[in-house]
Amino acid sequence: MTPENRIELHIPSVMGFEKVAMECAATTAKNMGFTEDRVEDLKTAVAEACLNAIEHGNQLDRSTRVGITLTVEESKLQVSVKDEGKGVADIPTPSIENKIACKEKPRGWGIFLIKQLVNEVAFEPNPEGGNVVRMIIYLDKK
Repeated sequence: MTPENRIELHIPSVMGFEKVAMECAATTAKNMGFTEDRVEDLKTAVAEACLNAIEHGNQLDRSTRVGITLTVEESKLQVSVKDEGKGVADIPTPSIENKIACKEKPRGWGIFLIKQLVNEVAFEPNPEGGNVVRMIIYLDKK
């Protein structure tokens, strides 16, 4: 892999900065030839992964960062989102019962959305500390 195939950025653990990662991923995907629908899927998945890293991984600690790596390959784009957290939280699968029971805004849909929007996803501890979400979206040339 050459450096031209890899883009790295770091955002602060502040809500709103996920949009920077979203737009970087969208621009990369557009340059690769992804359809608008797939670009929108990718933007949503990247935003959700970054928000989870900011809120759950880094606990909204402004002294921590979220690292995003985009790896461009001929037929796919891999996006890794890394936080500095202590472990992956046990997040229940969202359901209508959870939505009804929740007195505030329904929660827990981010991981569900990510799994629906990309072709492959893995949640794992990062060997250097923290957590990493690896997402792969394939370029369907039609």
